[in-house]
Amino acid sequence: MQATTIEGVLEALRIGVGFLWTAAWAIIMGLTVTSLVQVYVSKERMATVLGDGDLTGLAKATAFGSASSGCSFGAIAIGKGLFKKGAHAVNVLAFMFASTNLIVELGLMILILLGWEFLLAELLGGLVLIAVMAVIVHLTLPENRFAEARATLNERDRESGVTEDPTCGMEGKDEYTVTTDGGETLTFCSEGCMETYRQETSSSGGWREELLSWGGWYKVGNQYRKEWSMIWTDVVAGFLVSGFVIVFVPQWVWNTLFVQGDGLLVTAEHAIVGVAIAVVSFVGSMGNVPFAVALWGGGISFAGVIAFVYADLITIPVLNVYRKYYGWTVMLYILGVFFVTMAFTGFLMELLFDALGIVPNLAGGETATEQTYFELNYTFYLNIVAFALSGFLLYVYRRGVGAPGQYRDPVCGMRTDDGEPSVTHDGETYHFCARTCKETFEKDPDEFTQQHPEAGASRGHDHH
Repeated sequence: MQATTIEGVLEALRIGVGFLWTAAWAIIMGLTVTSLVQVYVSKERMATVLGDGDLTGLAKATAFGSASSGCSFGAIAIGKGLFKKGAHAVNVLAFMFASTNLIVELGLMILILLGWEFLLAELLGGLVLIAVMAVIVHLTLPENRFAEARATLNERDRESGVTEDPTCGMEGKDEYTVTTDGGETLTFCSEGCMETYRQETSSSGGWREELLSWGGWYKVGNQYRKEWSMIWTDVVAGFLVSGFVIVFVPQWVWNTLFVQGDGLLVTAEHAIVGVAIAVVSFVGSMGNVPFAVALWGGGISFAGVIAFVYADLITIPVLNVYRKYYGWTVMLYILGVFFVTMAFTGFLMELLFDALGIVPNLAGGETATEQTYFELNYTFYLNIVAFALSGFLLYVYRRGVGAPGQYRDPVCGMRTDDGEPSVTHDGETYHFCARTCKETFEKDPDEFTQQHPEAGASRGHDHH
């Protein structure tokens, strides 16, 4: 029995890591594209163009969302910031749907792990999701409730002293602050966003000039690191969980959860249960794609799988964020609207694809346990290229090549200037990007003093 359990764990890890290896190049390439878009596509305050609840505002919200990053929590936080500044609630929800369903890296993962039919259903269904949600919200929630929710949110944040990051709209933290030339103190959610602000205020020229400079690639490297920091736990968890689900969940569990047979009621039940599983799965962002592979292998219908993939905006951790932002009533309203929208759209996609004769064949192809993941094939070579690209971006960021600022933070390696926190140790002054790095340095200065405080200077070797 023990040997069988160990063999099962090893097989689960083989499948999970194998899925990750198969999709690694797509995730890296997708995040690189997302980083380029985030850095170089102009994003003048979106709230000003998302204020109207008409079709134009909805289209703009969809476009902005698809050019955003794929982190569920990031999408919600940005949506909150937009809503506070006057964006229409329907457009905020559309932005959230688009940023978690219509992004490059997610599409590539779905194509590789599930197939082109699921990718088409994801893209087409993403637009249907937004349209269905907009109709439901317009019919069920009066305009005055939007205004009340916005006023309550602003008042609550004002009373609790919440400040927003000017680069992403997420909640700022006291340890990441910058004082502008005009004396205004800006608060950021992370070192990455604080660095992004410095880049924006020091940059010059258009995107073509930027891409031909090291400073431009430093911005992309910084954004790439930020994107990874937001999603890596969801991605790794999703791949590992999928392997264990495939190996250890017996078929009778799937047969119990999902009604067997054909017909509209069976399709509807699969779509509803698919969304319900997503709610309790705790796996969001792109991590639910490999989990969807496990569901597909377990016998859930096309409608159930695609509805599950849609539903990363209503997992339990995400619902808790809604509750903290908006209160129980609004959280339950969002859950109800999203649940109905996601299940209905999954149901609709199966009916449409069945009518077109393009519902994929569940019996076709190898199962996850039959597949050989680590071979000298196109995946291997694409991963080599992707890892090299990832290494290049992280090297440019870590070395601070082309970064603004005269000094280098000895703790994290970020560029900074003499207006930030500083400490004098052994006659040398060290400058820091934030108080957290300064405090880390003060705990054990000798660990960091081999790094020369001035960017570009050297003391024989530096630590990166």
